[in-house]
Amino acid sequence: MGDLFWAALGLMLVMEGLLPFLSPRQWRAVFLRAAELSDGQIRFLGCASLCLGWLVLWLWGPAG
Repeated sequence: MGDLFWAALGLMLVMEGLLPFLSPRQWRAVFLRAAELSDGQIRFLGCASLCLGWLVLWLWGPAG
């Protein structure tokens, strides 16, 4: 189980690092736009991301 956690963490970091590595200017623009969102909009995006992640793990996870 621990190995799976570290593999998932490593994959998440790779995915998070792709945009700033490939296009730092676009990455900066995305964060400038995100800084203009209201707290409710950011909370909604976070909730949607959590739900999508849980759905993916449920459907295609190791026990799926």
